[in-house]
Amino acid sequence: MLLRKNYISWLLICAISAAHLSCQKFETEPVDARTEELIYDENDINGFFAEQAVTNLYTFLPKGFNRVDGAYLDAATDDGVSSQLTSDIYLLSKGLQSATHPVDERFAESYTAIYRVNQFLSKIDVVPVAAQTKQNWKAEARFIRAISYFELVKRYGGVPLLGDAVLRLEDKIRTPKNSYEECIQYIVSECDAISGLLLKEPVSAVQVGRITQGATLALKARTLLYAASPLNNPSGDPAKWRAAADAAKAVIDLNYYALNSSFTNAFITRNDKEVILAFQEARNLTLETAQSPVGYVSNVYTSNGSISPSQELVDAFPTITGKAIADTSSGYRANNPYANRDPRFGATIFYNGAQWLGRAVETFEGGADKPNTSLPQTKTGYYLRKFLPDLSAASDYATADHNFIIFRYAETLLNYAEAINESGNDAANQKLAYEQLVKLRKRAGITAGTDGLFGVKANMTQAELRSAIRLERRIELAFEEHRFWDVRRWNTGNVDFNKTIQGIRITKVAPTEFTYQKVNVEPLVFIAPKMNVYPFPFAELQANGALQQNPGW
Repeated sequence: MLLRKNYISWLLICAISAAHLSCQKFETEPVDARTEELIYDENDINGFFAEQAVTNLYTFLPKGFNRVDGAYLDAATDDGVSSQLTSDIYLLSKGLQSATHPVDERFAESYTAIYRVNQFLSKIDVVPVAAQTKQNWKAEARFIRAISYFELVKRYGGVPLLGDAVLRLEDKIRTPKNSYEECIQYIVSECDAISGLLLKEPVSAVQVGRITQGATLALKARTLLYAASPLNNPSGDPAKWRAAADAAKAVIDLNYYALNSSFTNAFITRNDKEVILAFQEARNLTLETAQSPVGYVSNVYTSNGSISPSQELVDAFPTITGKAIADTSSGYRANNPYANRDPRFGATIFYNGAQWLGRAVETFEGGADKPNTSLPQTKTGYYLRKFLPDLSAASDYATADHNFIIFRYAETLLNYAEAINESGNDAANQKLAYEQLVKLRKRAGITAGTDGLFGVKANMTQAELRSAIRLERRIELAFEEHRFWDVRRWNTGNVDFNKTIQGIRITKVAPTEFTYQKVNVEPLVFIAPKMNVYPFPFAELQANGALQQNPGW
């Protein structure tokens, strides 16, 4: 691996000056220089600089908002495209990234995090802070190391495991990659070792954003879910699925986390019981200006409409009955396609006629939000609404909490449903899987129906329930960086990601009357099995002679 000087020099520790993690935006560049002797001072009974060092490790947590050259990662899936004319996300969605031009590359950053954690763990014992404080710090650091390995493994498969080794700039690296299974075992063993050493739920208001026991259990559950999935478990070993189910159940059994009664509010509330761990930022309006339809312009702010959700995603949302729009009993009407839909649809998608900043969104041809000029604008007839507060009646944007959610309780329920369904096709497992889907659809605002199943089909087979769970993940977790990885771990990219993305052409024929025509937008390409993993960056292969490139790259 390539340990770049501008990242790993311990003489450039980034100090976070905020007193409270939950209220401070993380800095992404060094703001001060600290020598090791100052940071790890045996006379510093308050551990001031050591605390800054561990807090800085939080800057390596995953971040997801518009992070791939201005686009969401989901713009490289069948859920949407970038509205911008040029973006590296196109390389990812067309199978054009390479070892010399990697996209979404996390190799150097993740190993920098691992280096920093190992350096911290090797030095912190000299600082004379309270034993409980030191225990928490060490466990938080080990969590960041574990999740850094997970971010590597889901991209590259097996990677080199360094243990507690602290590599120096002058060290010549010849470390072969460990197997995928060895990496999974390491991450899980770290989660097991630290889960009892971290803060327990509930935490105080000033500790919101700190890594907790629940976050560690959630990381273990997601790791085991990936390991049990078809890509990594081609024989379908039910024991792996059972381990994943048990891990998700451990999060549920904390009896602390719960679904927010409002799907929208779960994303804009800093201290929320649905949020298990999020990357904390100061209040801002970055997403409002990045995502809102392009026709909304004030004296101060310009809307960029950076993402265009696909017609495929729109069609995936059921009606308010919970039934698919293709079901003739669902109440769907092609001449009024956005009426009476699953409420999550309106909370996720800006569609023609949706209310925003005191007027209706206009994505019909020639409308304010689809003017058909040279201005970057929606390519599909839709914009991304998710993660924003309700500004339907507001006159302008205002700052809001936008903390990228790394783990939330809704995902845990879906992880449990999937793993329990795959671990054995019996009545008890089926009942448990159904219960998770019902919880999510009930919270969404779908009607219960006479059978109380909120549109979930009764008496499904294991295969039918598998499809239902996968659909629910797509709807519930849209644009949260799940579908990109879900389709890969399900090993279905050659089908799901080999298609032409569609949008809608809307023509206004009367003041309140429109016609709707599906149109092709752009191709989505997936080369299997090559694209199930990323290529190792060429620079890393040059730096580590024992590292071999992934097949096909």
